[in-house]
Amino acid sequence: MKLKILQVIPKLGFGGAETGCYDLAHYLYEQGCKSYIITSGGDLLKYVQKEKVKIIRLPVNSKNPLIILLNSFIISIIVFFLNIDIIHARSRAPAWACFLSCLLTRRKFVTTFHGTYNFSGKIKKFYNSVMVKSSLIIAGSNFIFQHINANYSSYINPKTKLMVIFRGINLDYYNNQNISQKKLEKLTLEWKVDENKLKILLPGRLTRWKGHEIFIEALNILTEDYHLNNFQAIIVGSNQGRNVYSKKLLSLVERYQLNNKVKFIEFCKEMPLAYSISDIVVSSSIEPEAFGRVAVEAQAMEKVIIASDIGGSNETIIKEKSGFLFKSGDPRELAKALNTILELDKETLYSIGNEGRKNVTKKFDVDKMCQTTFSEYKKLLT
Repeated sequence: MKLKILQVIPKLGFGGAETGCYDLAHYLYEQGCKSYIITSGGDLLKYVQKEKVKIIRLPVNSKNPLIILLNSFIISIIVFFLNIDIIHARSRAPAWACFLSCLLTRRKFVTTFHGTYNFSGKIKKFYNSVMVKSSLIIAGSNFIFQHINANYSSYINPKTKLMVIFRGINLDYYNNQNISQKKLEKLTLEWKVDENKLKILLPGRLTRWKGHEIFIEALNILTEDYHLNNFQAIIVGSNQGRNVYSKKLLSLVERYQLNNKVKFIEFCKEMPLAYSISDIVVSSSIEPEAFGRVAVEAQAMEKVIIASDIGGSNETIIKEKSGFLFKSGDPRELAKALNTILELDKETLYSIGNEGRKNVTKKFDVDKMCQTTFSEYKKLLT
């Protein structure tokens, strides 16, 4: 039987949920399935192989109740017309439309719980609860699995299956061996990277919870208390319209006289190149990462990773073997960790990078994620 799978996601950008959707959609085609994605748009769309994955554009990014209701009817028509077997939702607003559609069409409903989805009251918690109203709930990490059990167990049907399927990354894409030397040299020139200095990379959109302020504070401590100046910090990420926060970060850099040491890059088309340029990668989030994609990508690229000791990073990093963890929100602890790494010899750094690559290959390969998900799809229909 040729399975027909429909994934629904608000936008197809370059985030973890989006790339997971993209990777699975193409994998399903390779397994002989018919693969469909409903989305409102996104930069990743231009990379979708249209002969393998069919894209349907709908405003599934909207939280307007009327549009959600309208989407549910349109999705139902699509499901009947294409004879879809499983609908897989990857965010709350489209999940409500999919949930209603599954009630109408009696199709199997799958959800992936991608984040902690903050709530301050019963209404918001009920809105979030749609993510556990499916036949199969996929948690992207043990941290998310525990979060679901702690906060949403009363909403879960006893017949529902809740399981962890770790997110995976493309190990061919994130591979030092596949880096173009020409592209690397070009990016080094574009970013004016000083090859004689230690490069510290912080990837992540400019939003407060990603901990950019903690990172800049730590760099100041590194220069003032540890008297270390031979480094260049590169912050890669868009402010996504958060101009006030962006200006705050620039002001902080100026206050600490780090202008010559901190560089802001709004966008990088090929992140493996950014990782390749770096010596150390930092993930300084002050709120728990559901999975911690930066930590996994850095390890895949054989780079030393320092991450906050909260959320998914606790699972993706083997402490002091494939990377380091520091106390979340504490710039002094981050500076201490950076100083520790700076004192390590090249052989030790190489060993840590090697362990990181082995760790990701064993646990977080995208093929493993896709195989497990596909296997669970088949079980739902037997």
